Amino acid sequence: MKRLVRNSTRGLTVITATAAVVLGVGATMAAADSGLVPPGYAGSHSSDTIGYGPELPDETAAFVYGFFNPDVAPQGANNWGCKPDDAHPRPVVLVHGTWANAYGAYAYMSPQLAKAGYCVFTFNFGRPNVAGPGLDALLPGATGDIDESSGQLATFVDRVLAATGADQVDMIAHSQGGLEARQYIKFHGGANPDDPARNKVKHLITYGATNHGTSLDAFATLILAIQAKLPPGTIDLHVPFEQALGAGGIQQVYDSPVIAKLNEGGDTLPGVDYTVVGTRYDEVSTPFDHTYLTAGPGATVDNIVLQDGCEQDTSDHNSMLFSPKSVSIALHALDPVAHPEVVCTGNPWLL
Repeated sequence: MKRLVRNSTRGLTVITATAAVVLGVGATMAAADSGLVPPGYAGSHSSDTIGYGPELPDETAAFVYGFFNPDVAPQGANNWGCKPDDAHPRPVVLVHGTWANAYGAYAYMSPQLAKAGYCVFTFNFGRPNVAGPGLDALLPGATGDIDESSGQLATFVDRVLAATGADQVDMIAHSQGGLEARQYIKFHGGANPDDPARNKVKHLITYGATNHGTSLDAFATLILAIQAKLPPGTIDLHVPFEQALGAGGIQQVYDSPVIAKLNEGGDTLPGVDYTVVGTRYDEVSTPFDHTYLTAGPGATVDNIVLQDGCEQDTSDHNSMLFSPKSVSIALHALDPVAHPEVVCTGNPWLL
């Protein structure tokens, strides 16, 4: 049984952290002393993180720091010498969302998971291979083709399993990251259809995942509406939209071939436990309940509304990763015995 613990303040740390980042206070920690890059991998993967950024409890501050330091890892992640123990048997892989990077997404959650005893790993995916004319070349990541990005996730999970000696991982994913995780599980070896007990993923926890499509802040809806009014054979507005913002964005639109193929035959796969968190204030994964999954044979699904029992948490699509309640939901999902409490703390939209 979950217990809800209320906490009405987060102190002045948010304001202080935001000011520190904007003013450029603080330096990236060196990787050499952390075991951040495993032997034999240094420099061999474009997705590798290098060094650490500061622990930040504020989404805006983390995004700004991550934008100017796109390769750093969040605190607590990518200690390649970390070994799972009996209390924490599976490493946790964090997967960021569209136009984001590993640090900007998990600057707050990653250190909380590490402090709880978990081996935490994350990486950057979906970056443009070369600089191009589109805005996607300027954005942090996750603008590439979703299937290619899920292949990158497959490679990373195999590295984590090899380094830790674990048989399975647990996975936490945000926004597009939820699609990437499900794409990996279904099409890139994350699941074992013959023996689900040998799946590479045991538990998938998602936040604002675009599981059944998105309007992309209404941009996609507008483009589709305009396209429907154009005479046949004229310009295809999907092309400039993809060139500007990346394939990973437009592939998440409602009824896209990627979404249709992924959900064909059901939302889940046997042997995987799913925890799906949505926020009523989500302006990207809309309507917010489109994120929820329906359990199929051999799978469990726990669909959670972030505001249930905690109306003061007004987290939106991105700031939900910086909600103390979100962190407590993740810890409870990973081990409900060790973490029976789900906290309730006010977490504002954006700041």
